[in-house]
Amino acid sequence: MFKQISSAQNPAIKRLFQLQEKSRARKKEGVFMVEGIREISLALKGGFEILELYFCVELFSEEQISALLNNNRFQPEITEISTEVYNKIAYRGSTEGLIAVVKSKDLSLDNLRLNSENLLILVAEAPEKPGNIGALLRTADAANVDAVLIANPKTDLFNPNIIRSSVGCVFTNKLAVGSTSEIIAFLKERKVAIYAAALQASKNYSEMNFTNSCAIVVGTEDTGLSEEWLKNSTQNIIIPMQGEIDSMNVSVAAGILIFEAKRQRGF
Repeated sequence: MFKQISSAQNPAIKRLFQLQEKSRARKKEGVFMVEGIREISLALKGGFEILELYFCVELFSEEQISALLNNNRFQPEITEISTEVYNKIAYRGSTEGLIAVVKSKDLSLDNLRLNSENLLILVAEAPEKPGNIGALLRTADAANVDAVLIANPKTDLFNPNIIRSSVGCVFTNKLAVGSTSEIIAFLKERKVAIYAAALQASKNYSEMNFTNSCAIVVGTEDTGLSEEWLKNSTQNIIIPMQGEIDSMNVSVAAGILIFEAKRQRGF
């Protein structure tokens, strides 16, 4: 028999609200929340430790839990919650009936392990909107890049909105965060060419050779990349625009650049 909670006023449920809404609460406990079968499955596949599982028996069965945790080395605490409680804490509109509390990972550059010798890395400087970050992670997953590095992050990467908008790709990519200076040093130490998407002193991206180890660096649509990136880039690159505006959504731009690199590499 699992522990059961039927009231949204239960202290355990109030804690879940805090973990959903407050980055400070997540950092204090070193945990975050994941909702949905696919996302939780990807977290498990990515080596994240599931500490707690909350399921609504009307939507998710004990047999499904057993199948989900099959061959999993972690044994989370499992709690059955009422439909009322689930509807209160469910973040998404869909009703899959499963929510997990997951142990955070240290995303520092020191913990990043890269397997390839011919690296393709996506770098995003100061992304803030969860939707854009999620889209960048989906693009990176689709291209199977070697790593995604976030410089000067303004948003908690375990924010529920990022997990949702990335459809779990926050777990499928190799992720690390650091300052712009730290990431530039990290790339240079590994002899990774830096191609910075910028308007200044730029060349057409299609003229570049992306077949050797390289990093595609994108900034925000509002302010672009900081001067530090522009000074340290191997080459600034641009996607020619044929309309009235001179920029596009950061995830779209990243997708164009990354898949040009993949095309050149024969994928």
